[in-house]
Amino acid sequence: MAIQAYRWVMKAVGQPMERELFDPGAPGPGEVVIEVAGCGVCHTDLGFYYDGVRTNHPLPLTLGHEISGHVVAAGKGADEWMRRAVIVPAMFQCGECDPCKRGKGTLCSNERMPGNDIDGGFATHIRVPARGLVPVDESRLRDVGLSLASVAVVADAVTTPYQAVLQSGLGPGDIAIVNGVGGVGGYCVQIARAMGATVVAIDVDPAKLKMIADYGAALTLNAREVDSREQKKRIAAFARERGLRPIEWTIFECSGTRAGQESAFSLLVRGGTLCVVGFTLDKVEVRLSNFMALHARALGNWGCLLKNYAPALDLVLEDKVKIAPFVEELPLDLINEVFQAAHDRRLVRRAVLVP
Repeated sequence: MAIQAYRWVMKAVGQPMERELFDPGAPGPGEVVIEVAGCGVCHTDLGFYYDGVRTNHPLPLTLGHEISGHVVAAGKGADEWMRRAVIVPAMFQCGECDPCKRGKGTLCSNERMPGNDIDGGFATHIRVPARGLVPVDESRLRDVGLSLASVAVVADAVTTPYQAVLQSGLGPGDIAIVNGVGGVGGYCVQIARAMGATVVAIDVDPAKLKMIADYGAALTLNAREVDSREQKKRIAAFARERGLRPIEWTIFECSGTRAGQESAFSLLVRGGTLCVVGFTLDKVEVRLSNFMALHARALGNWGCLLKNYAPALDLVLEDKVKIAPFVEELPLDLINEVFQAAHDRRLVRRAVLVP
């Protein structure tokens, strides 16, 4: 029986997306069809839609890469997934190329991203490879008061900072500075705290700072009121008061803005680590020799290894990372209005669109 499905299609940069009926098709070997429970609206989607960041698949294309749902059809070799609740990885890694075989799946030569390489999750259904799907225990979801739709954000907004924190080596006794505590940054604060670090949160939005103080930030600084030089002084004083190290701070730049990236760079101390998590097309001007002089390092972060999705989800299911206060479920058919609100920074919480 054919599945009755629809999706919202981007046909041109900045032009209203259009609702279209479509047939997701029968899943091939190793594939599944998922009935979408929810799909998160990410800064990356806004970059494609408003800024003209080129998608790998030519337009028209359905955006959306933070996806959760139930498997409703399975191809040969994927029967075990039938009727299961799942999170779809934001990046499908092939597992066969040289980087994948060496455990470096985030460098996969054949990666495919929903909403970029293939049609994404702003739809009722999506057909994807079964490899990499993350099973979700719905009884554990209920125990922490979450819907399957809400944990769609785990696909990127949670797993991306989780990967960044892991590769930074952050642990107990460390200071973590999170610059930009919106969607990704808010989860970065919680993950860093769950790993035992003491967390400093920096943002320009007092409402976000007030909120994140209740979810893991021991110190908050408003970048509109305190410049980067003064921020560094206050963090150093805070470290002394807490008996923490004045060196080897780990900075997570999550704002994805030029000002944020330049500010994060200025916070480097001896032995420090700068983790670039947010993305911007803007160029920044910094003195790279500071890395040499401070014996510091910079780390980029593209997505998350498939093996790290399950432990990231466990932090949510163990209630160590809170999802509910930071997401808002909205009807998929309001997609154009929601995109505009997100672009205008009128959303307080991350939007998850529900068919």
